[in-house]
Amino acid sequence: MRILVTGGAGFIGSHVVAALAGAGHEPVVLDTRPPHDRAGAGGNAERITCDVRDAEAVEAALGGVGAVCHQAAMVGLSPDFDDAPAYVGVNDLGTAVLLAAMARAGVGDLVLAGSMVVYGEGRYTCPRHGDVSPGPRRPAELDAGRFEPPCPECGAAVEPGAVSEDAATDPRSVYAATKLAQEHLAAAWARSTGGRAIALRYHNVYGPGMPRDTPYAGVASFFRSALARGEAPAVFEDGRQRRDFVHVRDIAGANTAALGALADREDGTLRAYNAGSGTPHTVGETAEELSRAHGGPSPRVTGEYRLGDVRHITASSRRLMEESDWRPRVGFAEGMAEFAAAPPGAASAPAG
Repeated sequence: MRILVTGGAGFIGSHVVAALAGAGHEPVVLDTRPPHDRAGAGGNAERITCDVRDAEAVEAALGGVGAVCHQAAMVGLSPDFDDAPAYVGVNDLGTAVLLAAMARAGVGDLVLAGSMVVYGEGRYTCPRHGDVSPGPRRPAELDAGRFEPPCPECGAAVEPGAVSEDAATDPRSVYAATKLAQEHLAAAWARSTGGRAIALRYHNVYGPGMPRDTPYAGVASFFRSALARGEAPAVFEDGRQRRDFVHVRDIAGANTAALGALADREDGTLRAYNAGSGTPHTVGETAEELSRAHGGPSPRVTGEYRLGDVRHITASSRRLMEESDWRPRVGFAEGMAEFAAAPPGAASAPAG
């Protein structure tokens, strides 16, 4: 099948392109990066250089296409609210332009790159009140080094667990709000056109080609960049924040599996799936693993924090594994060792 991959020259998108080609599909890369930009090679796939907000160019790119993998996005936690119009423009307007073009072109299958950030904090259990949803952490508590969110009912300590797709959404940053809006737009498109959509809620993706030297990169990239400079990775808070680090090749495989699963979806619907490794690790453990693989120096815990960060967010990817043939295959130690040794990705603009 001929498949359009928006953002197909980026970090995740280029791996998706490779996985699709390996599965016998014909991927077509649509990206703002010109063909000579090696930020994401995309193999020998056909390349179309345009912005996903260019309606005429996007509609032309959809000729002969059977499905779309929508990866193009402005990603990460911005250090400045002034970036809000850019996030909304790229992520939400870009998605709306793409979906309208798909409706005109009669392309009815979509795999959307979603994000675990739509949940806000992850799943927590209070011994007294059961499952609870802590609100945003207060600066005064963070300044005092009290990083764990308490039970919102009684203030007791709560136990973090794996979040499922049925959890309530609670976006706590501009980026998170735009990622949830993308899902709502895709659901509205599916209902209106009879299309079929899957949103893969990526957890913390890492691996070869990950961008470096940008405030929009993930924490694993920050740690590796520090090690490359001979510096100790700076671990925020107390390092005990729990995350689900999933290798980029596993995420690429999830996209291929999702395309296969679309055939079983009811027309006019969107189905969300978590895409994570299923094995939580702390941010401190990640820094230590990368330092070990790189040969030091050891991480340092700073106690600093970013107000938009959540404390714990880890995934249950059971739904995706039960409803497709996908399984995460790259182990944490193996993946981090590969990532530590891989050539760094290019410094990149925030739009994928």
